[in-house]
Amino acid sequence: MQRNTIQRKAIRDVITEADRPLSPQEVLDEARQTVPGIGIATVYRTVRTLMNEGWLSPVDLPGEPTRYECAGKEHHHHFHCKGCDKVFEVEGCFGDMQPLLNNGFIEHYHEVFIYGLCSDCQTTGIRIGR
Repeated sequence: MQRNTIQRKAIRDVITEADRPLSPQEVLDEARQTVPGIGIATVYRTVRTLMNEGWLSPVDLPGEPTRYECAGKEHHHHFHCKGCDKVFEVEGCFGDMQPLLNNGFIEHYHEVFIYGLCSDCQTTGIRIGR
């Protein structure tokens, strides 16, 4: 059992309040608002511990660093803003993917990542290529 330190509480609070998957750097940046002296090594150790405890789940986008979100959520997908690089949760699911698969394939699970611009980036006029 891990001690409930100020740093650990700050990290848990940041992840809970964000309500979207965060990278370790995003966790660090936000946690420093509460605990200015916190370091990236503490964030990584705490993230590893919280994953081992089943409190956190990884979100692995292709070609991107792992982000983390609270575990135990309903099945959902993710939106990756190419303007600000933030990842957001997309509630719900398209449902049965089996009709999209070639004959002989059986779906065990699926992940859908949608890429584009979040509303903040659209407002600021950021443009992206493909």
